[in-house]
This record gives sequence, C-alpha cells and structure tokens, in this order.
Amino acid sequence: MAPVLNEQSRRRFVALEAQALGRGGVSLMARVTGLARSTIYHGLCDIRHDVSAPPGRIRKEGGGRKTKASQDSTLLVDLKSLVEPMTRGDPMRPLLWTSRSLRNLVNGLAKNGHEVCPTVVGDLLRSMGYSLQANSKTREGGQHIDRDAQFEYINTQAVAFLTADEPVISVDTKKKELVGNFKNNGREWSAKGAPEPVNVHDFIDPKLSRAVPYGVYDINNNVGWVSVGTDHDTACFAVNAIRRWWRTMGKKRHPQAKRLMITADGGGSNGYRVRLWKVELQKLVDELKLPITVCHLPPGTSKWNKIEHRLFSFITINWRGKPLRSYRTIVQLIAATTTQAGLKVRAELDENKYPKGTKVSDAQLAAVNLSRHSFHGDWNYTISPSRRKSPHRKHN
Repeated sequence: MAPVLNEQSRRRFVALEAQALGRGGVSLMARVTGLARSTIYHGLCDIRHDVSAPPGRIRKEGGGRKTKASQDSTLLVDLKSLVEPMTRGDPMRPLLWTSRSLRNLVNGLAKNGHEVCPTVVGDLLRSMGYSLQANSKTREGGQHIDRDAQFEYINTQAVAFLTADEPVISVDTKKKELVGNFKNNGREWSAKGAPEPVNVHDFIDPKLSRAVPYGVYDINNNVGWVSVGTDHDTACFAVNAIRRWWRTMGKKRHPQAKRLMITADGGGSNGYRVRLWKVELQKLVDELKLPITVCHLPPGTSKWNKIEHRLFSFITINWRGKPLRSYRTIVQLIAATTTQAGLKVRAELDENKYPKGTKVSDAQLAAVNLSRHSFHGDWNYTISPSRRKSPHRKHN
C-alpha cells in the first residue's frame, strides 16, 4: 500500500490498523512501518475529528524535515566511534569506562559538536544494526590444545571400566550455599500474595556460615552421594566424601570391584596440581586395597563434568525458592531429589574439621604409588596400594 498512498492517507491507514489492534497497537505499527508514534496519533486524531488537509497542502515524496544523519555528515562516524571504542584500539575513548546509555552517547556527541536527542540516537543505532545486548556465558577460559583429545581419552577409559563392570564416578564440589533465612533463587507454587519472608540482606550467619556440598555421582547406576560439609573445602574433605560414599553405597553396588575410576575437574580441592589430593587418595587406596584411576577434565571445562548436569542441576531445581535455613534442611532437600530417569540421592552432614593450609612435603608426595599414563600424565594417573618394603635380612 505504501507506494500508492500519500502522506495523509498513509498515516490514516496505519492509524486504522493500530486502532483495530487495540492496546499496544500504536507501538506495534510504529515498529512495523517505521512511522513515528506521533504521526500515528496524528492519524488517529484525523479519523476521530474527520480532518482532511486542504488541497495542495499534502507534501510530496521527500518533503518534510531532513534527518539528522543527512544534515550532519560526520554524525554516524562519531556515534560509531563512541559505541565501539574497543574495536579502534584506543583506550582513551570517552565512553570506554562508562555505561553506553543513550544519555551518555548524546553527551559524548555534544562534545563533538552534534546536537541530537536520545530518540534520534536510538533510531540511528538500530539502523546501524545495534540492539541492547546482555552478557552471554559462553566462554570457558583458555582452550587447551589437547582439550578434545582429553575428552576422548576420558571416554575411552570410562567405557573400558564400565564394560568390565568396574565403578566410574564423577566428583565435584557444588556451589557453596549460605545457611540461614536467606533468599534462594527460583519460584515455587504457593498461596497468592503469601511469599516466603526472608532476610533483606545476605549477611553470613556466624553460627551457621556456609554449607559445602561435595558430590559423588555413580555414572553407571545413576545414584548420587552428597557430603554436606560445615568447614573448608579441602582435599581431605573431598577424599573423605568419596570414602563415605564407598562405605555407604559403593561397596554394596560394586562388591566385585577390582579398581575404581574417578573423573574430576582440573582445579579446586580435587585439582590435578593439588598435592594433598594425591596423598589423601593414597590413604584411601590403601584402605580399600583397590587401585584408583583419576582422569581430570581439561582446564576451563568444569561444566562438562557429568555430576554437574546429572546431579547438581536437579538438586538446584528441587530446592528452588526454598530458604536453606539449616544444615538439616539442606540435607533433606538434597536427599529428596529424584528424576523420572530414576536418579536417587543420599546426603549426610559432615561436621568434621578440615583446616586449610596443610603442607605436603616432597617426601610425602614421593611416597605416593602413582603411575602416570602415557597421554597427559599430569591429568591421567593411577594410584595403587603402597609398596611394602621387604624386611632387611641379617647375615651371620
């Protein structure tokens, strides 16, 4: 219709469409047609009062006030330099360290001699292909050159263990949670107008502090164990959680096990550089009399750990919108987590003390019976039971 309509008939046609749409019709038609809201309201006024322009008073195509961009040849260039300072490599650009709001952009353009209003700046940005954008969580840090190869290696090792009916577990520490009458993200169905009252500020309760949930997920059996710690997240705490899982659940489900495989993140309390992690695993190996193979996920890929999307995600869903007022509440909510796929979780409180800063000497590390795999021995290794020293014979 646009090519055969003049200025008055165009605004009347768009106004009629907006009127037919009802609430929000003016805004929608303004976006669809590109006409200003004021022009559409003018058309509505023409319809209501049956106003028609006198003969010869309708502007021809191209008439009316010229756009700011056509009047000011450097406006678009200066606007783009303000919006994209990083692409130009100049750290002294005026809006590099401030919010790029329309008001700030208008002020920045004014310093360069351009008189424009925020509405015009917004229209110019949209015409240049810009829109309001939020941060997107897609980058996982520096990508290691052997990232994909390590995933393939972990998969090959896990398949070999599972084929031999040997246990494979995924371990990690869930996000530490504030314990007390604090807001918990998420919403839950409840009586209308009766939200759960919680504290305004999330100040740590000195009597309760934080909860440290460390999880063990049995990949083959789809069951999880969570030790809810009350102290620090150390390698001692992590290994003790694995120990408690084995004594409570693992040994019953894998009575014939001859070895155990653990997949873990590359950092944190179970990181591949943590000496205490290896020393504590040696103690566990000697107790269980089973060799333990550890495969760490490459750096920056913690969200790919099985336990994240097979266990922790469902725990978060289960307790959404519920204040974690006590350790007992946390344990019960974790233990009540289930899925249609058959996930079962057991949780217990671990009130032991795990002091930070435990030093491991070179001699202690050397005593660990650790054999590194041929591929990335820093990420993949097996800890076997300690070698027994043969007694010295006395010669007569």
